Amino acid sequence: MVRRSLLFTPGDRPEMLRKAPGAGADTIVFDLEDAVSPARKDEAREAVRDCLADPEFDPGPEVCVRVNADPSAIERDLEALAGADSLRLDSVMLPKVTAAADVYELADELEGRGLDCPVLALLENAAGVLAAPEIAGADATDALVFGAEDLSADLGATRTREGTEVLYARERVVLAAAAQDCEAIDTLVTDFGDEERLCEDAAFSVQLGYDGKLAIHPAQVEPINEAFSPDPDEVEWAERVLEAERKAEEANRGVFEVDGEMIDAPLIAQAERILERASVAD
Repeated sequence: MVRRSLLFTPGDRPEMLRKAPGAGADTIVFDLEDAVSPARKDEAREAVRDCLADPEFDPGPEVCVRVNADPSAIERDLEALAGADSLRLDSVMLPKVTAAADVYELADELEGRGLDCPVLALLENAAGVLAAPEIAGADATDALVFGAEDLSADLGATRTREGTEVLYARERVVLAAAAQDCEAIDTLVTDFGDEERLCEDAAFSVQLGYDGKLAIHPAQVEPINEAFSPDPDEVEWAERVLEAERKAEEANRGVFEVDGEMIDAPLIAQAERILERASVAD
């Protein structure tokens, strides 16, 4: 699955829940956690459940729900979702993950309620970042999601435009995800009115090796999708690589070159990834 952009939508705003797919994000995240005040949690649970259970709701992109972090609140979240006769739910985002056990516990809870779906593990504190390799290795973990804002608060760090205070953590998360062959989703840019900063930060996300990026406003989706979509030159290179690979296999040759460069398994995987992203962008 390609997740270039993941757009958060407050769970207590029914009209926004139904409009969210129109923003063009690859994944829409109906939020029961930070975007909802404590007094409106039950209202949000009901709104999200009603939307996802509506047979006329056909979003197109992946539908994810971010549950709360507290175990008792998670139980109420899942009880509300499982109360529907049928439900369009593709994944669940678990905030403030500190250990692989958190993912296993949620997976068991989901399965027990007939909501068997993958988990997007949100790493936003020191313990979670340090445990990233183990969390990525949990069977139910489909992606690691990096949350720089809460991490900075946990560390007592000062957030800067350059982001050097969270760079080690940002790199550790994407390395852990790559080692376990799961996706890595990068942190959001909180100032949704600063498109220049978003574009710069998204380009850096791509440079680090992330697969996608969080968004908190529909206006952020298009720049993020563009950043994570290959340009025509990359697509042409990838097509030449895979065509050369096919010819090499037909000729029983183990190695081959494209544009004067010897091509090996990592470059073939890179070419496949480029074309997969290009197919989503078309």
